[in-house]
Amino acid sequence: MAEDFDQARWAKIKEDARQWWADDLGRPLIQVRLKNAHTTRCKPALPGHEFASFYPAAVPVEQIVDGWDHDLNHTMFLGDAFPHVCPNFGPGVIAAFLGATLVNGEDTVWFHSDKDTGISDLSFAFDAENPWYRRCCDLVTAATDRWQGRVQCALTDLGGNLDILSVFRPAETLIYDLYDNPADVKRLTWQAHELWWRYFEAFSALTKDVNPGYSTWAAILSEEAHYMLQCDFCYMMGPDMFDEFVKPELKASADKLVNAVYHMDGQGQLVHLDSLLDIESIKGIQWVPGAGALDVTHWYEVYRKITAAGKKIHIASNMCEHPLDILDVLLEQLGRVDHIVYHLDADVSQLTEVQGLLRKYGVM
Repeated sequence: MAEDFDQARWAKIKEDARQWWADDLGRPLIQVRLKNAHTTRCKPALPGHEFASFYPAAVPVEQIVDGWDHDLNHTMFLGDAFPHVCPNFGPGVIAAFLGATLVNGEDTVWFHSDKDTGISDLSFAFDAENPWYRRCCDLVTAATDRWQGRVQCALTDLGGNLDILSVFRPAETLIYDLYDNPADVKRLTWQAHELWWRYFEAFSALTKDVNPGYSTWAAILSEEAHYMLQCDFCYMMGPDMFDEFVKPELKASADKLVNAVYHMDGQGQLVHLDSLLDIESIKGIQWVPGAGALDVTHWYEVYRKITAAGKKIHIASNMCEHPLDILDVLLEQLGRVDHIVYHLDADVSQLTEVQGLLRKYGVM
């Protein structure tokens, strides 16, 4: 439960994370969250949603935080796991901060622009009064006020800068722009880059006095500046275009961070792996094979390449057919797992099996 996390337990979590980032821990980070624990608490007034945008604007942010608190106190945190919330308004919410329309789907969020603006006339600017930006700030403030550092409040899912641009120049249009208007694509990418960092710093300022560290939706803790960088749009690009339009900005962002990780989503991004591994300031890779693909144990060549490059690896249990065995399989395939952070979600009924896993890898 979140209530169980006192200063001593947080100190242990932070120390182990610090050693893991420095390659000094000697074991993987294993974050275990067991659901359906402590079920005697009353249900919150609001239904649970992954995305905070699903709640109407009339719903007070404090009620959303109440719902998060209920979930946290029905969760058992074991190993390297810690109480964590993410004020998630959809992947790439900066597009909404810049005026795009936010659309809530059945189980996801996407963005589109209602204006058909030519790329030469397109420009991005910070708007401190944007309603989605204000709503996100208010929610972050309510969470930090409520828990005062007992719960880690993540940065919202800011998105990748070319992904943000693709909202205003829908994918097929942006592909043509790469050929026909490369200077404008680069101009807008760097505009988005500057704004991305302005939002990063603004949200970080709201939590810095109480948060244990930095985190994202992936729930990796870092006491120094950290983010899960991404560029989903590069799925549609070849290596040369990636190196021209994506890599320079990606490297610039990674260089500003201390512990940057890259979210490599889908098999179409594998053509960019060598280029990504060439960026020294990217410390790790989260490889997601994609819907319908074989689970992560079938991609050992990818993980071997990441490991050989000296990078860290993030894996979540929803990528695995057999979550309790994944580290054993990877240890056999890679020869080591001390560079892995593994996020395991399970039910409290699996407590005994999970404790065995944690003991095997020296976590308890």
